[in-house]
Amino acid sequence: MSWLESKLQHRGQFSLGVRTAPVEPEINLIPFIDVLLVVLIFLMISTTFTRYQELAITLPTANGAASQSEVKQIHIAVSRDGRFAINGKVTDRSQLSNSLHVLNEDNAVQVNIDADAKAPHQAVMSALEAARDANLANIVFSSQTTKK
Repeated sequence: MSWLESKLQHRGQFSLGVRTAPVEPEINLIPFIDVLLVVLIFLMISTTFTRYQELAITLPTANGAASQSEVKQIHIAVSRDGRFAINGKVTDRSQLSNSLHVLNEDNAVQVNIDADAKAPHQAVMSALEAARDANLANIVFSSQTTKK
């Protein structure tokens, strides 16, 4: 009996190499850890941290009565989207200073800036600059009282 025939009888099949046991599947953790570290680094970089205010500021409150004296007033309204109106008439930003200068007959004029609570800060600053350019110094900001 030859060598080949003895191998075939012993195993019951034709094989040229040593038969090994089936390999158990295993989870490779190295790529998994690499991916988790990349996600962690991304989250650390993209997270915004809360910055606490460095100065504790308590804003003043006022319970004053309305002024009884009759003063000529100019009302500048600043809308939520940054548009301006002087005494109810819509005005462009470029014409704001000229319109205030025309309305300033004497220096006893009071300017009331009625700005929306969500108006852009730049729009309110533009109204202040226009009042300064028209030599108006008596400027008041309108507000509303909170309901109790």
